[in-house]
Amino acid sequence: MSQAFHLEVGEDHLATLTFDLPDRKANIFTREALAEFDTLLVELSGRDDIGCLVLLSAKPGMFIAGADVAEIAGVADPDHAESGSRYGHRLFSAWEQLPFPTVSAVSGTCLGGGTELSLASSFIIVSDRADLRIGLPEVKLGIVPGWGGCVRLPRRVGLVAALDIILAGKAVSGKQALRMGLADALFPEAGFLHHVRDFARSKVGRRRPRRRLPGGLKRLLLEGPAGRWFIFDQARKKTLSASQGRYPAPLAALDVVRTGIEKGPFAGYDAEARAVRELAVSPTAKNLIHLFGLMEAAKKDGPADAAPPPAVRRPAVLGAGVMGGGIAQLMADKAGLPVRIKDIQPGAIATALQHAAALFEKLVRRRRLEPAGMRRKMGLLQPTLEEAGLDSCDFVVEAVVEDLAVKQKLFADLSRRLAPGAILATNTSSLSIDDIGQSASRRERIVGMHFFNPVDKMPLVEVIAGSLTGESAVRTASAFARRLGKTPVIVRDGPGFLVNRLLAFYSAEAMWLLDEGHRVEAIDRAMVDWGMPMGPLRLADEVGLDVSAKVGKILHDAFPDRLLFPSWIDRIGVDKSRLGAKSGKGIFRYKDGREQEADPAIYAILNLTPAAGPAPPQAERPILAMVNEAARCLAESVVEGPGALDLALVFGIGFPPFRGGLCRWADEQGLDNIVQQLESLAAARGPRLAPSDALRKFAARGGFYSSPSS
Repeated sequence: MSQAFHLEVGEDHLATLTFDLPDRKANIFTREALAEFDTLLVELSGRDDIGCLVLLSAKPGMFIAGADVAEIAGVADPDHAESGSRYGHRLFSAWEQLPFPTVSAVSGTCLGGGTELSLASSFIIVSDRADLRIGLPEVKLGIVPGWGGCVRLPRRVGLVAALDIILAGKAVSGKQALRMGLADALFPEAGFLHHVRDFARSKVGRRRPRRRLPGGLKRLLLEGPAGRWFIFDQARKKTLSASQGRYPAPLAALDVVRTGIEKGPFAGYDAEARAVRELAVSPTAKNLIHLFGLMEAAKKDGPADAAPPPAVRRPAVLGAGVMGGGIAQLMADKAGLPVRIKDIQPGAIATALQHAAALFEKLVRRRRLEPAGMRRKMGLLQPTLEEAGLDSCDFVVEAVVEDLAVKQKLFADLSRRLAPGAILATNTSSLSIDDIGQSASRRERIVGMHFFNPVDKMPLVEVIAGSLTGESAVRTASAFARRLGKTPVIVRDGPGFLVNRLLAFYSAEAMWLLDEGHRVEAIDRAMVDWGMPMGPLRLADEVGLDVSAKVGKILHDAFPDRLLFPSWIDRIGVDKSRLGAKSGKGIFRYKDGREQEADPAIYAILNLTPAAGPAPPQAERPILAMVNEAARCLAESVVEGPGALDLALVFGIGFPPFRGGLCRWADEQGLDNIVQQLESLAAARGPRLAPSDALRKFAARGGFYSSPSS
């Protein structure tokens, strides 16, 4: 078996332990790596020739990513989960008790078990790498830090800072780590190892330091019994409000931290192990770990042996305004690239620059960007009303008005003007890629790149392949989306692509519930209680009733036999004073942009009589409509498989992560059961809800994820 750890001891008694997990891009604590580390600890505890030990990583940009998530996903026995936690406690306590000081030299990603091992080190040193992150993301996987993180972190940085990291699954930069006391020193990435060795030599023979928490008198008061009670009380209220009781891990972590502080570290470790025992085998953890696996897969760009696509160097955005400004801001911020912003209207250019500036200012307020950095990045935005300079751009994103004729003319002109290798991407949300490129040349270079609104918040980008789009264009667009901090999902050209197509069936069924006499509040509350981030009627208001109606008509024309709306739908989005949140009223009423209440006038406008009782409708009915259409999408190869579909809905519409995704939820319910429910609904409400042939086939195979394509 290949070694993961390599120990070297110098004549100056300075030792280095280098972690380099064979055949992996990242260092993770597999079973084998932990067993090797266990054996090594026995050897180290008896060494008398080491004055200080430095823990290093041989992986560029990577320290230790934590435990092997695939192994956690495979845990089905609570006893196994608990014993794994206690094993980690024993190893890291042995590391902590070595007879010489230890230094974790972090230059790159340090998460989960990597952070927990570092917390057991005498000192933590970080580099100034811009992409360095150190944190404890376990609650995002539905578990708690299980190797001492809940106990050691509060003792190192204080209760408030520790809870901020643990309860949110947060990771901080090197500068933030130094500021909060998590790191003892920060050195430049250039010459980092040299600085680390000098630091370690100064610690040879020194005992573990006694730490004083930063913060002075204020921290002292907060860390006292009364202050702790207040902090825990507020943290519990905030956590309950954020999780709505659907994510048990943050509350469990809060209890573990409290036990460790009030009853001591050994009680804390015991509480940690018991929490891991309960959480690791829970449905929520399994679903969140499933989504984590999908996210990791989405980071990969094609086969491992495939050459990487060419890097984008000179992007441009055509069509300014809020959307264009948001896309350009991403390119300047995440990719650090100069971006041409082209429009024919000076006002649209001004709007784009103002929006980009507002996004940068938000980053400055949150201390994620220095003012000087904002000025430099704003300088990368190059607004223009002229065509000159576009011929040198290698990647152009079109974000003009959603009008087919306008886009066709633009693409026909640009495809002849741009360099032969340049890629032309459209940000359309509903128009066919093939139709847009109908009159263009070099159609293999035309691709869809659908950013979701608001661009700075929504993590999904649909990369849409037309019938003539080349693989190179798809891979380049996907790689660029990742570079912009987004998760790309590749979909085939077709009406609504993937997310908007499924969302249309979800929204249409909500409209039918309204037509049947259910109140606006009852419909939305039922779906929010089910786990959706907002109700379907509020979502229509947020999108804009005019936009919702336009997209609904396009998709109804594409699926006239099954995407049906009540007869009153033509009255939605017509009144310019009632377009939703942007006009102050729609289905709901708004004040200062915030929802106040459902507008009682909407019932009269639509000629509806709402039921007097508050009883909500069957919450799952709009979801079942989505499941039915999702089966068709998979059968038509609109998307590669159920995993990509699930990821797209979680990142595109906020499908509740604790349910693991639409297809995973449907499999857990049993597709046979869903077919029966749809048959009953079709008999009661009409053939639009009849189970599709595609769904019946997936049910016969045992589920979406049991099918060969998954």
